[in-house]
Amino acid sequence: MTLNIRVIAPDRTVWDANAEEVILPSSTGQLGILQGHIPLLTALDIGVMRVRINKEWQPIILLGGFAEIKNNTITILVNGAEETSEINTETVQNNLEKAIIELAEANTNKEKIEATQNVRKARARVQAINVLNS
Repeated sequence: MTLNIRVIAPDRTVWDANAEEVILPSSTGQLGILQGHIPLLTALDIGVMRVRINKEWQPIILLGGFAEIKNNTITILVNGAEETSEINTETVQNNLEKAIIELAEANTNKEKIEATQNVRKARARVQAINVLNS
């Protein structure tokens, strides 16, 4: 028996597959899901969802949302998602450095909020690359 996982963004279905295990970036920390998990509804933070298929981990970057776990089915509604096939290691590192500089230079509350979100997204991309390289 496996977990059925569906990740749905506003513009597309990002992921629809079966897996052995999932680790979600919950708003309260990392949340591991195995078969037979109790029903649960949780908020998701910007971060990396890790999915284990055939004993290999695959990362997907989630940009916040909600997850419902029920009857070995995980439905994830997200604001946005990025697959790791779209990620370039050098670009991701450069974007993180730029985002940190922009945060340090932000003056208004709006600029600080936007810069903070950009840093969090950039860090999630770096984390996804680390999962791929491990």
